[in-house]
Amino acid sequence: MCRDDSEGREMHMTIKEIAQLAGVSSAAVSRYLNGGYVSEEKKEQIKKVIDETGYQPSAQARILRTKKACLVGVVVPKINSESISRVTAGIEQVLSARGYQMLLASTDNDPEKEVTYLKLFENYPVDGIILIGTVITAEHRKFLKNSKVPVVVVGQYTKYANCIYHDDYGAGKAMGKAVAESLINSETEKEDGCAKNRACGKEAGFCGKVAYIGVTKEDKAVGVAREDGFRAGLRSAGIELEENCTRKAEFTMESGYSAALDLLEKNRDISILSCATDTIAAGAIEALLTYSRKQVPEGAKNSGGRMQYILDNSGIRVTGFGDNQFLKAVTGGIPTVHFGYKTSGIRGAELLLDVIERGEKIPVEIKLGFRMVNGQEEEEN
Repeated sequence: MCRDDSEGREMHMTIKEIAQLAGVSSAAVSRYLNGGYVSEEKKEQIKKVIDETGYQPSAQARILRTKKACLVGVVVPKINSESISRVTAGIEQVLSARGYQMLLASTDNDPEKEVTYLKLFENYPVDGIILIGTVITAEHRKFLKNSKVPVVVVGQYTKYANCIYHDDYGAGKAMGKAVAESLINSETEKEDGCAKNRACGKEAGFCGKVAYIGVTKEDKAVGVAREDGFRAGLRSAGIELEENCTRKAEFTMESGYSAALDLLEKNRDISILSCATDTIAAGAIEALLTYSRKQVPEGAKNSGGRMQYILDNSGIRVTGFGDNQFLKAVTGGIPTVHFGYKTSGIRGAELLLDVIERGEKIPVEIKLGFRMVNGQEEEEN
């Protein structure tokens, strides 16, 4: 536990001077500042003087005395992301409660920048590092193996550091099964069967196609495990995801738009368009409007129901992963998967502080679950 002595105006005073004003020994003040035992009476005397003087202990002196800076470096791929903000909120909740401060570095999804910031934090007086990972390269692995400070990776599995990650394969498989069930149900409801089998879902005799927009395979969680799970879920219902029904996108709405529009223009009979993230799905919804060449009525625009109107009138269902609350607000909710992003931040910070404060040596790998969110209805998993 680190003490937070940052409040009040800065005054260049020494522990000895604080002790004299409080009528206690310098050792008592030192123990108070470092969380050691001090009688309640002396605590009140010391606290009163510190509040009145606005005394702030020297950070350099504190580091020399306690061997701790009470600082944690956090490396994130980007800051304009709802999921990342949830993770960092969880981290901050734990750190502030235990007297630590967070130094945040954003890399704009650049793996080389991640390694640069990891090395910078290692050589800066931080007590530990949390990496919200997307890609674990050879340079990442080298750093994790040799780091001089404790590191916890959140969002990716790695055997080179303590890690907190999500069950992306299980989530992908659950979504794949849900998509397959939706496709089967929609086919059953049709009065007339298809005249012939299509390219996707041919073995099951489906008329509509399932398409999928994924991300780079370098991202083992979202790009590999999530997509592999999705394919397995479809396969359990006899549906194969054909390669001409897939595209790759970056983690942006713009990239999702471009990938979806290309899919729609080259595959005229898509029934369900599944996306690796809700952000990509938002771009895909915009692509539906461009593809349809329709205009959104003014009433839908003015009421904030623009995206919901697009979905209701496109004839194509869009699914995602991440349970983005903004997308839910503007669409009424698409089928998606909720991950415990804030929980991962909380658990990651707790794990790091256990290593820092108690010297825990046992390697820890924690896999978090997920919850399917079917539009506005939710089902626990």
